[in-house]
Order: sequence, then structure tokens, then C-alpha cells
Amino acid sequence: MSLICGLPVLECVYCLACTRWVWKRCLHNATHDSQNWGMSTAEEFEPVPRLCRYLLAVYEDDLRHPVWEPPSGYGIDPDWVIMKRDYSDTLGHAPPFLLYVDHDHADVVLAIRGLNLGKESDYAVLLDNGLGRRKFDGGYVHNGLMKAAVWVLERECDVLRGLVEKYPNYTLTFAGHSLGSGVAALLTAVVVQNRDRLANIERKRIRCYAMAPARCMSLNLAVRYADVINSIVLQDDFLPRTATPLEDIFKSVFWYVPNPETPTKGPLYGIYDKRSLKMKIVFQLALTLVFLLDSLPCLLCLRCMRDTFIPEDRMLKDPRRLYAPGRLYHIVERKPFRCGRYPPVVKTAVPVDGRFEHIVLSCNATKDHAVIWIERESQKALELMLEKEEATEIPAKQKMERQENLARDHSQEHKAALKRAATLSVPHAYSPSEYGTFNPQEDESEQSDASSSGRAPSGSLNKESWDQLVKRLLDKDKSGNIVLKDQQSDDR
Repeated sequence: MSLICGLPVLECVYCLACTRWVWKRCLHNATHDSQNWGMSTAEEFEPVPRLCRYLLAVYEDDLRHPVWEPPSGYGIDPDWVIMKRDYSDTLGHAPPFLLYVDHDHADVVLAIRGLNLGKESDYAVLLDNGLGRRKFDGGYVHNGLMKAAVWVLERECDVLRGLVEKYPNYTLTFAGHSLGSGVAALLTAVVVQNRDRLANIERKRIRCYAMAPARCMSLNLAVRYADVINSIVLQDDFLPRTATPLEDIFKSVFWYVPNPETPTKGPLYGIYDKRSLKMKIVFQLALTLVFLLDSLPCLLCLRCMRDTFIPEDRMLKDPRRLYAPGRLYHIVERKPFRCGRYPPVVKTAVPVDGRFEHIVLSCNATKDHAVIWIERESQKALELMLEKEEATEIPAKQKMERQENLARDHSQEHKAALKRAATLSVPHAYSPSEYGTFNPQEDESEQSDASSSGRAPSGSLNKESWDQLVKRLLDKDKSGNIVLKDQQSDDR
């Protein structure tokens, strides 16, 4: 076409598309994502730095003799730790986790660690996904993270049920970072849908805090579970902004890594079987370098052209596109075109559109993903909130009233987000009743009425029983251990 017209038409279109994409990315900064959100309060943000310390404790081999303890400590009593599972216990089916009964805060906490760069099993969980591959509760979820969440609940269900029955006034909190945040969020959704497995625990007692969250559920689910799931994002963190198509690019980088469950099916299994560990590492680095120099620029260019010509409303209407789950908390500590850090502020909302859609070109994009930085900045932000409250000297009665008003405001904001999702024609989104009958916690009768009228209910669409979910995702080996089904035999 360029030769016929005598002008480089295709080249001009290509350059304009890339220029527009780069211009939008260069001008976009993290403060734009939450500029219209409200400010968080100390009461709702208080668990965040504490749970970050619990997540850091998962990395320790011996909590009685910690090696990586932060200056403020983990705040954990080793005698209250119920269990601590490492990779030898999970067998690569899920990241390591810790179960802790926090008697000081009346809380049962299951903390799941983040991605281990040295474990191929973690990459297998993260990259075990495909667009529209796994359905759940009327939406779509990340396949690998969902299988890990179901595996954890199936294995530890009896222990969790015993703790819920033993401490009826305690909350049940699932916390995770990075890869573990996606597992924790989907584990929370599964528990909410199968509360009978945990002694019919009330929905208001269940909560989740996802630090540096992975995009693990479709938009309708992300908004629907905003009353129980909270996602915490530090400034420029890249993971909540990494869409599923970009994960496919990263998956291409690791195409040569064999499957840890079925190593003989890896494309380079014969080479891996004959080389030493040192040669394996050198060979992997060489292949990665070749890919980065050859294929990655082409894939990124094609991706930027695709983003340029796809409007945002079309992305919202794609039911397979995954998002960061639940209510969002954005810790902002840096301002555009200014050097240094500022006193952190925390903004919160349940957004429908503008939900961390664009990657921020920042040298801190990976640094802000670290849980240790999230813990530091969230602790600073919490201390500033508490100092401000102490300066105003709010009476105890007014504090209680403010907590009640906060819960009411969050409920109204949740309803407004559900209405906006329905207004924007988000697939499987529903609008709550205008007559005050909306009750996402306990309204079970609405599900049957909604299914008969053809409308999406607040609960599950064609709800799948726990036994059906387990049968679809898990299996047992010859020894009777619970294992994940192979991808080849995995039903969609």
C-alpha cells in the first residue's frame, strides 16, 4: 500500500498510534487514578500495617528466632500460631501460608505470602490462565489462583471451621501479598459462597486484605465483593495495573520453563534433565535475553497499537477482562514532577471505571510492589491519621457514631458502584433495589427470584456446590493426597 500511494501510510499510522500511546503513558501518573476518591479513616485502615507484618512473618523459618524481623517486630505471639505451611507442605499447589489467632484484635488470620522468584511452581500458578477460561459466580476468575484457593480451603477447612466455632465473636481474615493476594481474594469469594463449610459463618465476619493485588476477577465480581474484599495499592505498583493480555506477554518469556507437576511435558525437558543447575540458569538467561531482544519489542508495539484503538467502554463490557478485587485503598506518597516523598495519604473508593487501567511509567513501579514498603508507608499513614484524630480530641461517643456512619457510607457507596456497573452495561452486573431491600449479606431469597425473572442476582448465578467445584478443580493421587487436576483434563 505504501508503494502504490507513494507515501508510507502504514508506517505513519503505526508511528502515530505508538506516539499517542507513549504520550498518554508519560502524562499519566498514579495520582490521577485516585484523584476523585474519598479519604480513608484510621478505623478502617488500622488492620493494614498489622497484616503486612503478619505477611512478612510467613517468610521466617522460625518465628521464635526471627532473622528478617522489622524494627517494630512482627507483633506475633508464636504460641498463637496454629500452623505454618511451607513449600514442602503445599507441594507447589499454593504459596506458603500461616494461620494465626490474634486474640488482641479478636481475629483469625490466614496470611499467604507472595511470589517466590525462585520457585517454578509459583510461576505455574500465576501463568495458568487464559482469557475467559474459568467461570465463577456469574463472572470470570483467574484459573490458577482459583485452583490454589480451592486447594487451600479443601485442605484446611476442618481447622478453620474449628476456630470459627471456638471463637464465635472473632472475625475471619484472609490476607495476601502479590500472588498470595489473588489466592486470598478468591479464597474469600469461595468461602462467602460456601459459608456452610465453615459453620455458617456470617458474611460480615469475613474479610480480606489484598496487598499489591493481582487482577484476579471480572469487574462484576470485583464490585459485588467490595463489602468483604479490600485491595491496598502503594502509589505506582505495577501488578494491579497489569491486564491479562500483558500477562500473556510475560508468559511468553517463561515459555521454556517445564511444568513442575508434569516435568516430562516441558519443551526443554531433555536439556534440563542432562544439565547441572548452573547450566540450567545460564541456559534460561540466554533464552530470556534472546526473547527480549527479538520478540518482546514486537509484542509491545502490537499491544500499544491495540490499546490505542480500543475504547475504554468496550473494555468494561468484556466479561473476561480481570480487575483488582473489591474496595480499593490507594496510598499516595509522591507528587508528579516533584522530588522526594511526602507524608502519605490514603484514598479509598469502589470504582467501576478507571480501576487502575494504565501502567505508570515510573522507576518505583516495582519498588512499590514490595510488602515491606507497603508496611512502612501504611504505618506512617496510619500514625498521621491517629495524630490528626488525637489533635481534634473526638469524644468516645462521637467515635462510635462515626464508625456507624462509616459503615453506612460504605454500604451506600457499594450500592452506588453496583448501580453504576449496571448503568455502564457491565456483563452480569445488577442494580440493587430502590426500595431498600438490598442486603448482600443475608438475602438468599433474592437469588431464586432473580433467576426466575432472568435478572442477575446478588448471589451466585447457577450456584455451583462445593463438591462440584472440588470435583472440577481437584483430584486425589494414589496416596490419597489432594492435588490439582492437570490442565489438559481441566474442564472449563
